Amino acid sequence: MSKSSYPYISVNGVGTSMVVPDAVRLLASVSGLADSNKEALANASNSANAVRAALNKQAIASKDITTSSLIVYPEYSYSQEKGQQLIGYRATQSFTIVLQAESAGAVIDAVVDAGGKSLQINGVSPFLANGATATEKARKAAVSDAKSKANSYAKYLGTSIDKVIDLIEVSAPTYAFPTVAIPSKVELSDATQIDLGNTEVTVNVKTRWSLKDIKSKSK
Repeated sequence: MSKSSYPYISVNGVGTSMVVPDAVRLLASVSGLADSNKEALANASNSANAVRAALNKQAIASKDITTSSLIVYPEYSYSQEKGQQLIGYRATQSFTIVLQAESAGAVIDAVVDAGGKSLQINGVSPFLANGATATEKARKAAVSDAKSKANSYAKYLGTSIDKVIDLIEVSAPTYAFPTVAIPSKVELSDATQIDLGNTEVTVNVKTRWSLKDIKSKSK
């Protein structure tokens, strides 16, 4: 008799776990305005090097620093009297920097000090870099949810589940920030505080459970 000829119940299970993010993605840029493209780029590069030095001093590895864009463009001013006038050329280099959550505030402060007036913080977003433990909890919860559903349906059928026939993880674990999150602040003396909130890790599974013989059960 093939496996599919046995009586079985097929149910999906969903498991979630909540975890505080362990990393922060910092989006920052430096810019320089000058009379020529070359000079503007040199000014921006000097500011970028100062930021890199500050990050190096904070023990941020080069693999965690990525240049996301580098642009040079003419910049204009406009007035009713003179119309549009070229005021110079601006060079901007943007970075995506990955920081450990516990030290993110202090590193951001160091970057701001190093970049000075040429620096702009474009965004800060907490995220989960190492979700292995949270994923395991979500998987356990997903299996428990599926087993509970299978037991419930089996009870209504007048029987009980026997063994799991198969289990499929429907999709890779997903990570999401709930609309309402419990704030979790990084406390670092007078350093900037980053509100990490919670990340929700979700796992979906599809399972099949064999049933004990319903006819035998009713005798």
